[in-house]
Formats: sequence, structure tokens, C-alpha cells
Amino acid sequence: MALTRRGSGRVEPVERMSSTPDPGQIAVTVLACGVCRTDLHVVDGELPSPAIPIIPGHEIVGRVERVGSGVSGFTPGDRVGIPWLGYACGQCEFCRSQRENLCPNARYTGYQIDGGYAEQAIADARFCFHMPSGYDDGHAAPLLCAGLIGYRAYRMAGDATRLGLYGFGAAAHIIAQVAVHQGREVYAFVTPGDSTAADFARSVGASWAGWSTEAPPAALDAAIIFAPVGRLVPEALSRTRPGGVVVCAGIHMSDIPSFPYKLLWQERIVRSVANLTRADAREFLAVANQLVIRTTVTPYPLRDANTALDDLRAGRLNGAAVIVP
Repeated sequence: MALTRRGSGRVEPVERMSSTPDPGQIAVTVLACGVCRTDLHVVDGELPSPAIPIIPGHEIVGRVERVGSGVSGFTPGDRVGIPWLGYACGQCEFCRSQRENLCPNARYTGYQIDGGYAEQAIADARFCFHMPSGYDDGHAAPLLCAGLIGYRAYRMAGDATRLGLYGFGAAAHIIAQVAVHQGREVYAFVTPGDSTAADFARSVGASWAGWSTEAPPAALDAAIIFAPVGRLVPEALSRTRPGGVVVCAGIHMSDIPSFPYKLLWQERIVRSVANLTRADAREFLAVANQLVIRTTVTPYPLRDANTALDDLRAGRLNGAAVIVP
């Protein structure tokens, strides 16, 4: 299912010949592919210059079928994960300092590299990972972006005891479980009136859940904004204690409105998170292997990829949508 017209908001069924992996690549049979909000940004034309046509999908769980020359660490039959970051140059200052998430020549799965809304995918083996065994294919898929980039945002929040999560979807429901497991207190902020999302947040460990316009029971040490809504930045700042941090976790967000300096004063910090590093992936997948996170998923057959995108766009999902070819 490929995006064939930029900004069309829909993917179309296409047929392609199976590919042979080049040196350094692996070919996998796609077992499951999570549907991420970034996929919406790609198909809705909110991210610039996607490859056209492009097969979206960057939360890919697959089985290795063929291995290109020079690949080590993977053999046919292995179950692997393919995430958003699909290539980095390895030569720039960012790559040399293990910050390949900022590489100016990086390429991304489902955006410039064909992704997982398909029966087969080809990937650079350097950016693939063995998946923890405690998850079936569908429940493992959200770990590869909602989990990985959510975990990077979580690390950027520092050692916060009281953590606010704005937008309680696929990423938040994973990170909430990690935070609770590590002894932190989670406050969930959801769209006003969405009692289903508030109940869902409590079910995965949030000690409080309320509307995004409400004050929490106590000032936050940090907040992570998963919803792509710029006005939540000053809202979160207003709920954060002096010295606290607000982390913007999305790749795309509506404009942040002007706000009074007093919200930022007292050494509060606003920062963004861009993509992920391979170190993030290794660290988070080790945590996921130990904790066995309960991911909530709704499966869709490949032919219903547009229905999955529509359900995510309309906020009809708790947890994550997963496409199963």
C-alpha cells in the first residue's frame, strides 16, 4: 500500500517484484507493521519531500529471508525490527559522536525508504535490531517507534518524579508503564471530554488522568508532549515546577503560540526530540525484554491500511493500530 500522490491522505494498492538485498542489507518478510502518527504526517503532506511513490510504515517486525554480502549478526529466520531511522552517513560530526539521529544525510523508513505497509521490506542491517522474545509480532511492532522515540523523549525528561504525558496514545501508553515500573508518578493529560482515553491511561498505571486544560494534583517535574498540538507547550510549562523540562516528542507540531516569559522563567526548559539513535534502541529493547510492556493494539489487514490511518486520524484508537499482511 503506497502513497502515490503527495498529500493525498491515502495509500493505494500496488504490486512490485520482490527485491534482492544489496551488500549490507537484509530482506525480510513483514509480519506486522505499526501505524504511527508520523505515517499520517507523511500521507497528509505535512512532512516535506517524501519519496513518491513511497510505502509508509516504520514499526516493522519481520523475518529475515535473505542477507546481503557483508552483513553480520543476522541470519535467515531471525525475527528483526526495522525502525524510523533507516540510514545515516557515518562520517559527519553527528554520526562520529553517536548522534546519528541528527545526521544531515539521514534517510527514514516509510518516508525516503520503502517501509512496512507491504509483504516484504529491504533494510540496511546496521539499523535493524533483534526483537525481544516476550511479544508476538503485532504487540512488538509499536515498540519500534512509539516505544523507541517515546523512550528517547522519556530520557530527555531527566529524573522526574512526577511526569506529565500530554496525548495518551501509542507512545504514552508504553512510556507510562516504563515510568511506573521505575517508581515514577504519571499524570495523563487527554483531550477534554475523552473519558475513554482517561480510563485507558489509568489502566496502564497513571495515578491521575484529566483534561489537557486541567491542573494536575501537584506541579510536574517534567512533561512530555506526544500530541502534535503547539498550544500544549505553554499549557505544560504552566504546570511545571521551576527547573522542570517540557519535551516535545513529535516530528511535526502545529505552531506554538506566543506566551509570557514568566512561564519559561525559573530555569524551565523546552526541548525537542529528533528521531532516535541505535543506542536508544538497544537500551529500550533491553528494558522491554525485562519488563514485558503491555502494548494495546488493534490489527488491520494490509488492504485496510486506509481504515487504520483514518481511525488514527480521528482519534478512534486506544493504543496502536497494527497492519498485519
